[in-house]
Amino acid sequence: MKITNKGIDMVYHKVQQSFRAIDMSSNKFVGGIPESVGDLRGLHMLNISNNILTGHIPPSLGNLTKLESLDLSQNKLLGEISQQLTQLTFLEWFNVSHNNLTGSIPHGKQFDTFENSSFQGNLGLCGNPLSKKCWNFDSSPPSPSISEQSQDSSGFLFDFGWKIVLVGYGFGLIIGVIIGNIVVTRKQDWFMKTFGMKQRRRRHMRREPRN
Repeated sequence: MKITNKGIDMVYHKVQQSFRAIDMSSNKFVGGIPESVGDLRGLHMLNISNNILTGHIPPSLGNLTKLESLDLSQNKLLGEISQQLTQLTFLEWFNVSHNNLTGSIPHGKQFDTFENSSFQGNLGLCGNPLSKKCWNFDSSPPSPSISEQSQDSSGFLFDFGWKIVLVGYGFGLIIGVIIGNIVVTRKQDWFMKTFGMKQRRRRHMRREPRN
């Protein structure tokens, strides 16, 4: 009997009673993986790679606590890798490469020992051991409350209003000085005659003798 176990083609000349395995790889099976597979709790090896399987990886596979090898590669599986698969503490070989899986790769126990090749070919996957990191939205700073936003906006408007007043005052003072300088320069003769005559009249009136 020839079985692909842990990525290696192995030939068994005699069926071992203690070894329980299912190898249905390299066929043209379609559809989803049934949840009932999780009832085969004594299974050591499951290989259904290189088919046309679709749908999600059933979380019930986490019930196969004696599983040592799980190969689901070369299919069209989608969705996330269930966190329940981290319960497979005897799992030495895991391969879900070349599917349409998405989300972050689970961590903990055996999943921390798998290499990049176990997950490659899934553009939507992220996290270790892949070089593509996941965005952690939970670590982003909380958005300010409505009251804080209103206080910030009112403070901004207050500061902005005072800046406008100061700029307008300074601009008006500069314009006034410039216009005054132009008027005095162009009307100097008129300015001197007008104010000079008034001063002369006042002096003349003061010098006139009293009767």
